Amino acid sequence: MEHIKHLSKDKKFQKIIALQDPHVLAKRKNVCLHLCYSIMSQQLSTKVADVFHKRFLALYNGKEPTIAQVAATPFETLRSIGLSNAKANYVLNVSRFFIDEKITDAQLYRLNDVELITYLTKIKGVGQWTVEMILMFTLGREDVFAVDDLGIQQAMTKLYKLDPADKKAMKAEMLRISEKWRPYRTYACRYLWGWKDNTPEAKPAKK
Repeated sequence: MEHIKHLSKDKKFQKIIALQDPHVLAKRKNVCLHLCYSIMSQQLSTKVADVFHKRFLALYNGKEPTIAQVAATPFETLRSIGLSNAKANYVLNVSRFFIDEKITDAQLYRLNDVELITYLTKIKGVGQWTVEMILMFTLGREDVFAVDDLGIQQAMTKLYKLDPADKKAMKAEMLRISEKWRPYRTYACRYLWGWKDNTPEAKPAKK
């Protein structure tokens, strides 16, 4: 795999790649719904996020809802599955935005990474980290680097002996190191998460 060959040029990175199965990026449909999932899973472990995902689907008889169904879901119903006030509002904000803007998956796939981040962060409750997760896990973009992700910060601090005391300096050094991983920085993040959590299928953790 080309990304493994490229990332392995970094000798420290070569070691963590060897401990994991190769990562594969997937392109998925229904970006709006995945954006809702990303919001619901913020600051939660993968296990807890899965519980919320199942509770959410149970509201729609276990099937993935349409954007219109999500937008029509009462705020109190979303709160009833354990979502915070903020997250319940953000999920509704996302669904209504997609409806008002008449957004299609095809339109989003045509945008480049910067354009997509600029566009979707107009939605209240959607920040750059959330869109970066969509770029990585839903759109399958290969060169996204989540510098603000806590898991990435912890993994790189450990692997490259960075000083976490000065956040600004640490992030600057992370970005400098990540330049050598272009154009496969998404894969690099996947390997860093996997190495940190000791599992190839590790999911990100919101800062």
